[in-house]
Amino acid sequence: MSESLPELPKAYVPADAEPAVKQKWAESDVFHAEPVADDVPTYSIVIPPPNVTAALHLGHALNNTLQDVLVRYHRMRGFETLWMPGTDHAGIATQTVVEKRLLAEGVKRLDMGRHAFVARTQEWKDEYERVILEQLAEMGASTDTERTRFTMDEMCATAVQHAFYELFGDGLIYRGKRLVNWDPVTRTALSDDEVEAEEVDGHMWYLRYPLADGSGHVTVATTRPETMLGDTAVAVNPRDPRADDLVGKTLLLPIVGREIPIVADDYVVMADPESSDAKARYASGFLKVTPAHDPNDWEIGLRHDLPVINVMGPDAAISDQYGWDDVSDEARPFVGLSREDAREAIVTWFRAHDLLAEVREYSHSVGHSYRSHVPIEPWLSDQWYVAVTDDRLRGSAIRAQVADQVPTMPEGVSERSDREGDGGLRFYPERYAKSYLQWHEHIRDWCISRQLWWGHQIPVWLKTESIDGAPDHVRDAVAGRAVDEAVLIESNWTKAGARHLVRKVTETDVEEAICVPPAATLRRLDRDDHLVSANELVADLERAGYERDPDVLDTWFSSGLWPLSTMGWPWPEDYPETIGLLDSFNPTSVLSTAREIITLWVSRMVMFNRYFLDGRLPFDDVFIHAMVQDGHGQKMSKSLGNGVDPRDIIHSHGADAMRFALVQMTTDTQDVRMPVDMIDPYSGQTFEPEYITTSAGHRVAAPTQTSPSDPTKQMVSAYGVAAGVVAPTDEMPLARNTSSKFDLGRNFANKLWNATRFALKRIDPANTLDAPVDMATRPFADRWIVARLAQTVARLDRSIDQYQFNAFADTLYGFVWNDVCDRYLEMVKPTIDDDVEQQAVLGAVLDAVLRLMHPVMPFVTEALWPNVSAARIGEIAGLELPAADLLAGAAWPVADERLADDDLVARF
Repeated sequence: MSESLPELPKAYVPADAEPAVKQKWAESDVFHAEPVADDVPTYSIVIPPPNVTAALHLGHALNNTLQDVLVRYHRMRGFETLWMPGTDHAGIATQTVVEKRLLAEGVKRLDMGRHAFVARTQEWKDEYERVILEQLAEMGASTDTERTRFTMDEMCATAVQHAFYELFGDGLIYRGKRLVNWDPVTRTALSDDEVEAEEVDGHMWYLRYPLADGSGHVTVATTRPETMLGDTAVAVNPRDPRADDLVGKTLLLPIVGREIPIVADDYVVMADPESSDAKARYASGFLKVTPAHDPNDWEIGLRHDLPVINVMGPDAAISDQYGWDDVSDEARPFVGLSREDAREAIVTWFRAHDLLAEVREYSHSVGHSYRSHVPIEPWLSDQWYVAVTDDRLRGSAIRAQVADQVPTMPEGVSERSDREGDGGLRFYPERYAKSYLQWHEHIRDWCISRQLWWGHQIPVWLKTESIDGAPDHVRDAVAGRAVDEAVLIESNWTKAGARHLVRKVTETDVEEAICVPPAATLRRLDRDDHLVSANELVADLERAGYERDPDVLDTWFSSGLWPLSTMGWPWPEDYPETIGLLDSFNPTSVLSTAREIITLWVSRMVMFNRYFLDGRLPFDDVFIHAMVQDGHGQKMSKSLGNGVDPRDIIHSHGADAMRFALVQMTTDTQDVRMPVDMIDPYSGQTFEPEYITTSAGHRVAAPTQTSPSDPTKQMVSAYGVAAGVVAPTDEMPLARNTSSKFDLGRNFANKLWNATRFALKRIDPANTLDAPVDMATRPFADRWIVARLAQTVARLDRSIDQYQFNAFADTLYGFVWNDVCDRYLEMVKPTIDDDVEQQAVLGAVLDAVLRLMHPVMPFVTEALWPNVSAARIGEIAGLELPAADLLAGAAWPVADERLADDDLVARF
């Protein structure tokens, strides 16, 4: 060798290499994207914005790694590539976390007041947004950080308010008194998809209700005796032999003394002790009907025009303040009891009065809040809804699906047309197309109001007044309408740019709802002479006695606008940095997300993007990735506190090791189970932590752990910190997590490093070739490795096209570890020192290897890139590897298909 290259360090140390690589990327601006002309190919992803409730865990690391693989690959393929980062305010989740921390400090939210609480929550958001963005950088996420967004920043807030205003004016947002899923802990309404069904071991109580004429009794079966205080009927199936004699008679409701009818309804399950259906086996044939506290009873109540009596307050305690006005002396002692205590007390009362016929153990499914994890309470209240059952939303979302995944439209949904977006949405894996379709087939209108302080406050000002005292145009609008019926009207408020909805709330009262657009929208309206500003319009409303609705919007409302709001919609000209983004990057290319939010998020984004952009899809593909579970098979989640901080794995194995392992574990069929150990901060020893079972039945690491190296010392677990139980100190430090699952990735990075060090020593940079190497003239070893390289490029391309991440990782591993390192390098050892063309082939193969590995393992490949680039002494005919200063900005290898000599490879 006449000259040697600067030698690489003997070992790859991620902690040394990764900061320098991140600095290179940051200084280069290589991840920034700009709008381009129509003939330039684009690729875009808007990051599923993580909640600002806590730091990211390995579930987030998996999804963001997969997105980064896609983004880096397409950037190398020459696409103008935008990966927009951001965070979600996560209304109920963040408010719950902050309230818990305040309570630990002895402070109650209500004592602080709304303004102070929101300010405190903003501080929390700022802290964890910073942590999250730092985590993304440490993972190697190649996001366009200049375009970082937050769901409550000014630009997104304008989009949210404008969307509400438009939907309100188009009759797709309305307010009504409905039975909602009520969380009595967070004291807010929840949508159907925020309720999780859990199997509960409970009881079936059989209660006797006497007939009013004294001729006997009927026995109702119920799992919720406490709601009997609000019963307004008992139902029996019309096919039941007892129905003819009983329907039309009345019962005297025990405790309350209310006289209630017996009605016939097909919903009632007939008793059959021999049935295979548990409901029939446990049924008595008589169903107590409580329209205010059960959704099925609500429907029965509508069919039979039954009164609705709400006997609970927002805390789910028995209350006479929310619609129960016939409280008897016998019932008075139950007022104020929690629903659990009331259940016990009512059963005791029935037993004491010989009206408890039987009690049987009974397991059944009960809806629980996805946040507080307590049983939800069906509760009657005024809420805001989006009419997602309207064909403009539901039908549009269904027609979006590709025809080969949904060949026929459900009943009532019109066929696809040539409208933009129809038939363009594809799911990977395909089975999730069915989940998406089934959700829309049975969808109910979406409750979007939340009784919280943290979030987008609803832009509506309300006033309730007597119909007789209302202005003429309001009184005329509700004349002849049914209670709870609403209508949009014209008024002076609409001339000023607002939208005016009136609703008959009772036979004597009317509610006015004035929706105010954002200032940016108001400025653009044609308002004749009514040119008041948004602030002036609000001041006028409040002087006229209207008060702003204190509720905030469901988090998923703003999240549903994410592909729009992040790109400047509806007024990009107000934010010059966003001009052109919608045209270039919406639809985005793919949404990578978890199956649990197909209903919560995917559905809403499709509806909103198509509605506001005339049919355009928010993304072309939806990839549903595997779920990361802990060692006990429980989903890793922030709320559970069992998540593993990716920085722990980066600390023990390096970012590339983590990324490769996560990609390699991502298959179409299996979730990723991740058993973890802890690292003793005193000795560095790895050990299995002690576990406890929480009150909710989850297995988690105990908040404090004893050092295996010194029993007198203790440490804090990640769960202890996440749950707010204990904070790390100098005397009791935090124990990091680790897992042997990532050893494969670490070994792969080390193998690449060591093989590259060895190979570079065999290339003399003084030997440069004037012409590309003709592979037809080369010996078998060179032709074989280049053929394998060409095959590998084609296979990797196919894997990316089909979102086959596991295949992508396995193909890389097989080619680099087995073919390049273990075979080719050994094959050329005897000849390479005297064969300049072979040195050129080896240099080109190393160059291509780094490019191919870069999307999955960007740090080690970028660290090796300067040395490998300097070792390029010649080209290979038919293999395109253009020079680049940074690997992150380099081109993806392009191999002439003639290089992929299948026969030659088969002969090896």
